This record gives sequence, structure tokens and C-alpha cells, in this order.
Amino acid sequence: MPEPSTAAGAPENGTGAAAPRSLAEALRARDDAALSALLHARPDLLGPVPGDVTQLATRAGTRASVVRALERLDRFTLQTAEALAVAPDPCPYPVLEGLLTGGEDERARAALPRALGMLRDQALVWGDDDRLRLVRTARELLAPSAQRPSPTGLGPTVAEATAGMSPTRVQEIVAAAGLPATHDPVSAVTALTALFTDQERMSALLDEAPAEAHQVLGRLVWGPPYGEVTPHPAPPVRWLRDRGLLLPATARTVVLPREVALHLRGGLAHRDTAPQAPPVPAHHEHRPQLVDANAAGQALAALATVEELVKSWEHAGPLLLRAGGLAVRDLKRAAAALDTTEASAAFWIELAYAAGLLAGDGEADERYAPTPAFDDWIELPPAERWSALATAWLPATRTAGLVGEQDTKARTLSALGPDLDRSAAPEVRRRVLELLAALPEGGSADPEALLERLAWERPVRGTSGLRARLAHWALTEAEVLGVTGRGALSGPGRALLEHADPAPRLAPLLPEPVDHVLLQADLTAVAPGPLRRPLGDTLAVLADVESKGGATVYRFTPGSVRRALDAGHAAADLHAFLKEHSRTPVPQPLAYLIDDVARRHGHLRVGAASSYVRCDDDAVLGEILADRRSAGLGLRRLAPTVLAAQADPAGLLEGLRAMGYAPAAESGTGDVVVARADAHRTPPRAAPVPVPEGPPVPDATLLAAAVRAIRAGDLAATAVRKEPAASAAPSPGAPDGLPRTSPAETLATVQAAALTGSAVWIGYVNAEGAASQRVIAPVRVEGGFVTGYDHTADEVRTYALHRVTGVAELAEDQV
Repeated sequence: MPEPSTAAGAPENGTGAAAPRSLAEALRARDDAALSALLHARPDLLGPVPGDVTQLATRAGTRASVVRALERLDRFTLQTAEALAVAPDPCPYPVLEGLLTGGEDERARAALPRALGMLRDQALVWGDDDRLRLVRTARELLAPSAQRPSPTGLGPTVAEATAGMSPTRVQEIVAAAGLPATHDPVSAVTALTALFTDQERMSALLDEAPAEAHQVLGRLVWGPPYGEVTPHPAPPVRWLRDRGLLLPATARTVVLPREVALHLRGGLAHRDTAPQAPPVPAHHEHRPQLVDANAAGQALAALATVEELVKSWEHAGPLLLRAGGLAVRDLKRAAAALDTTEASAAFWIELAYAAGLLAGDGEADERYAPTPAFDDWIELPPAERWSALATAWLPATRTAGLVGEQDTKARTLSALGPDLDRSAAPEVRRRVLELLAALPEGGSADPEALLERLAWERPVRGTSGLRARLAHWALTEAEVLGVTGRGALSGPGRALLEHADPAPRLAPLLPEPVDHVLLQADLTAVAPGPLRRPLGDTLAVLADVESKGGATVYRFTPGSVRRALDAGHAAADLHAFLKEHSRTPVPQPLAYLIDDVARRHGHLRVGAASSYVRCDDDAVLGEILADRRSAGLGLRRLAPTVLAAQADPAGLLEGLRAMGYAPAAESGTGDVVVARADAHRTPPRAAPVPVPEGPPVPDATLLAAAVRAIRAGDLAATAVRKEPAASAAPSPGAPDGLPRTSPAETLATVQAAALTGSAVWIGYVNAEGAASQRVIAPVRVEGGFVTGYDHTADEVRTYALHRVTGVAELAEDQV
């Protein structure tokens, strides 16, 4: 269908085509690829899909959508928009160029076409080069005002600053400036504006100013343009005020008019422009093999830390706070258990949660516990386990760095609690890795240079500060996780960034698990590498971890040996285990320790009476009764070999162990109870879903369908229709803008169109009450429905006739 003809007198763009007179006309003139690019850059315009180009233009000018678009501009593109906001409307390209370059900045002149093209692509600017227009909402947001200063540092125009001034006062200023009197305030303001924008006359006027007046102007010229004055200002200020070079803003403040400031600045809208992105050079260069080796070591440490954390919560995990999240004391306990800081512990907790390894168990007294997914994860090869953590970290919106800070209501943000999601976190994380990936392989960046680059890419105040903190946290987290090594992107990290599985890149870098330890005479064992799972699990029960690193050091203590005996291991089993897995002989002190603890283990038996102590040696029971430390247990002798206690069995066991004994729990049948608690698991839980930043970016299929729908809706909205018959009775209740015909005429028109194969224009209201207009070619009319090819939807559809508000035939030259 041909475009509507241009009205007479419309300006042309220099190619013979009429220049657009509105944003809708500018969008209508775009091809499908340009329209698709706009919807991809601003996906909020698709919710829901606009019915036609006019609706798209209206939505693109709404405040929320414009704010979101401005937040995603780089510094120079935003400076270009700010310059347009203080320029005349419309603004010729040379004027805009002068505002940004002052006629001298060649870098800004070269970068301006790119910035202006981006503003046009995002529908923030429309019009040809001789009539550039900033979208009205963007102009309102970026134009300077007393309540919202502009980053340009400029103030209001002469016309804006004199809006409330009396005509007499305006004439006094005109006379003091050496201009002839006028008959009305409007022409007086026009004359004053012309003076301030005339280079020669303005220079001559300023040459007459006192030296002190130039100092006053110098303090205001780059902003802020407002200054306080006394009721009786100094002569230099009075000289400037009398001639309109300073205009009253309030009873005690004056403002430097925009035209005066631009003259003093040499026509520049900004003191400093940033036409090019700050470079991010390689700060240090390392051998790639060294980077990968360092990252692999960090990856192994990360796996061990997450495994240790989750296993520590599988028997008695911390309770959930009433408002959700982890109590401060539980975070401190986790940090102590992991031998790290609270900030680091919060990161590991949030990472395990993001990977779906930890969750609430859903009980009445809800606790955090491992999920069933943890059991599957723990059985994977190390490289695949790390891949699961890294792929959960990169898109996560939960931000562990905020833990311990306060929200807007002065409430402390807790680990695993609400309000930790920051939708910008994944984008910043990925952008940091992309900047590292752009360096030579093995190169690391100076954090300050990286942060400066990110600030240039997203300079909007209120978002740049958060992005800087997110970038700092991303660098720290990537290093401890093994995505980077020595500040450089590792091979597995590069695969992660490229949406590939990083496990194959990491696996060759990891050492093979070992099946042995080195026992030493000081009751320690050294694991020369990661241990195979059965060996590691048993050794974790039999000994305590003393230090971690490339080689893990375990220490054997009476408590750790008793823990193994409580878990059901016999002394002979422990001796055989150590002999089998040690590359060095079992030291005699360690053998004596195991035998000594085993000899005393179970000599006393504790059961439930409320509780009791049983021992075949009545002398031992006599010692316990005589010991003052047993007073709190409420013991009394029932028989020569039995003591009853008021304490419960668990408290009695703990009390006797504190006295130096090694009691064992006893079942109702007299057997020793193995004190190995069953590992607690939550019901199946899904990993938390990242909170997206605004609407999701549409894929190519959705974009193509949306563009077709908009084009078809525009076709229906602009189709030229025949005038309806004067006698046609309107359809009651038809929404404004839709055709209105009686049911009888509607039926007759669509039946005639079906017979002749012609297209008609209909108004339709669906079951949800949404009204639309469509161009259809009916092929069948029966049973109260019309079926035909819908040019708007580009497919065959069926419509209920009682929902058709009206129908009109198309003009002869229409579809």
C-alpha cells in the first residue's frame, strides 16, 4: 500500500522525499531491519506488541521507556543528547557540532555521527540533519532547571529567566544594555537574546564590564549557574544585573542566562567531552600457562570450600530468620568454620544457593540444608563440579557484596535474605570478563582503568556508582572462583564467557586425585593433592583439617579419634585404614592414640532412664560420684554398676566427656549406639531464578513477528476507505476510531467481499475487550463467523460477527 501523500509545504530532506514531521513518521520510514534493531535495543517497547507505528512512537516517548534508554547510553552519546536539550528546537547539525566541539575538537567532530546515529537508532532523536529534534520527554529530563541541574552546567535561556519579570523591568534591562526600547516584553526579550547571541556586540558589551564583573562571570560560567546576592549587591554584580547578564531567579539568587554562558564558553555545552572510550591496557602480562595453573588451584580451593560449607549444614543447618535469610551469628560461625572473612563466607553461601546446592527445608522450624542436587553434584568429576558453580555465578543477580549493608528502610541485608538481587550484576560481570578477554592472552588490567571504562559506558548518575561496586566485586569473585588467575582471564574463564562448557578446558589443568597420605610423627597427615572421595570422607571423620592449600594437613586428636569410633569404626579398622592409605609407616604415637581412646571408649554406657550410666567397674562410678564436676548432672547410684541421672542422655554424654571420660551411647537392647546422624536433605529444590533487568531481549523470531504485526497494524490504520453510506446505522458501543455499521450492513458487506474476493476494513473487539482494526479478505461467511486472510496478522483467521463493530470497503487503489 502506498504511503500517505505529504502535505504541501512540508520540508524535504534534500533527496526529494518529505522530511518527517513527527517521530511516528520517522519510524514509519524505517525499513524492517531498522525497526527490528530499535525493538532489540529497547525491548520494553514490545510489552505488549504495539498495534501500529503510531502506538510504537507513543510508547517510545513515555517517561519510563526514555529513562531506561538514557541509562544505557555511553558518556559521549549522552553528552550529545544533553547538548540537544540546551540547543534550539529543532537544531541544525552545525549548531549541535559547535556545542560539542567549539569548532576545534576534532575527536568530538569525528565521533558525533556515531553518537547521533545511536540516538536516532534508539528513537531518542528524529528528523533530518537540518532539523534534529530530541524526543520531548528526553528534553524535559535533560534540560536544565533550578530543581534539576544539567550536567552541562548551563542555566535557563533569557526567555525562561525573564518569564515572570515585569515589563517595566525588562525595558530597563534593554535600555541599560544599549538597545532601543520596544513596544512589548516579547520583542524586548527577543532583542536581548539577539544581543547575547551576537558575537561582536556581546564582546563589545563585555569589554565595558569592570574587571571584578569578569571574575563573577568566571565563577558561574561552567556551573552551577546560580549565585546568591545581598539586597544591596556589590557594584560589579549590580552592573551585570542591570544589563541582564545576570537575571534574578529568586529574591536572593541570580542566574547566568544560557546565551551568556555559551558566549563565554566559546559555544561549548560541556567543559570536557569524552568522544572516545577510555582504553583498558594490559597492566601486567603473565604466561598463559601460569594464569591457568593459578586459576586451577583457585578452582580446587573453591570446590573444597563449597563442599565443606554444605556438608557442615547437613546435620543441623542454621535456622531461617523470620524475615528470611541467615542470622549474623550463623554467618560468623560459617566464616569461622571456613577460616575466612564474613564477606567471603557470604559469597560462598550465596554461590552454593545460586547453584541449587543449599535451600530451606520447608519444615515448621525451617533450616537451611543441602538439597538432593548436592548429592549428584558431589559425585561429578572436579571439572564438571566447578563448571556448575561458574555457570551459576555468571548470570546470578544475587549480590553477596551487599550483605551487612542497610536497605532504604535501614534494615540490615542478610545472606540468603531478600533484597539482594541487583539486575545489573550479570551484565557488569560479563562486561568485566569481556574487557579482560580483549587483552592479550595472559594480560591483566588495572582495576582503576577498568572501572573508568565501565563508567564511560554507563555514566548516568545513580547507576554508575552501583556498577563500579559490582565490577569490583566481580573481579574479586572471579579470582577466588578461578575464572581468572593473577587478574587475567583463564582458559576455562574464556570458555565460560563464550557460552561453552568450561569443564574440558579445566580438566587437564587439575591434578589427579590421590589415594594416599603421608603420616607424620607429630600426629598429622599430609595429603599431597586432592583425595579420592572414600579416602577423603573417612579421613575427614578421623582427623581435623589443620591447614589447606596445595597440600592439606590433617591433625589427629583424641576428640577426632573418638568421633570415628562414635561413627561405628573399630580400632582395628582404623589401624588397617591408615596402613593401607599411608605411604609412610604409621607412627607409634598415632597407633598409641587410637588404642588409648578405643580402650576407654564405651567403658561407660549412657542410656535413657531419663538417663543412666552403666559400668562393670563400680570403682569408676564411685570416682564419678565423688567428682565435684558431676554435681550438675544429678547422679545417684541405683546399683553397684548403674547410676541414674537427671540430665538427658545427650547432656550426660557431653558432661562425662568434659570430665575426661569416653562414654558411649547405649540402645534399649544394651548395644552401643553408632552416633552417625543421618544427613538431612531438603525436598527437591530449584535453583533461584535471576531477576532480569527490564524485559528480556527478544529473539529474532519474536522480532520478526513483532515487525510484521506493527507493519500490518499500520496498514490497517492508514488504509484509505470508502465513505460509508449516510443511512448506515452505527454499531452500538463501538470504541472510538473503529468503523461503525449495523449488524445487517456488516453481514452484507463481508458476504459481498467473500463473493468478489476483495478486502475490507473491520473493527473488532476480542473476548478480553481489546479493540483493534484489521484488513481482511473474507473467503467464507457462515454460522455467525467470517473466515478470511488477515493482512494484519498475515494469516488466515476466523472472527465472530457479533464482535465486529463495523466494516468499510477499501478504496480502489488499496489492498
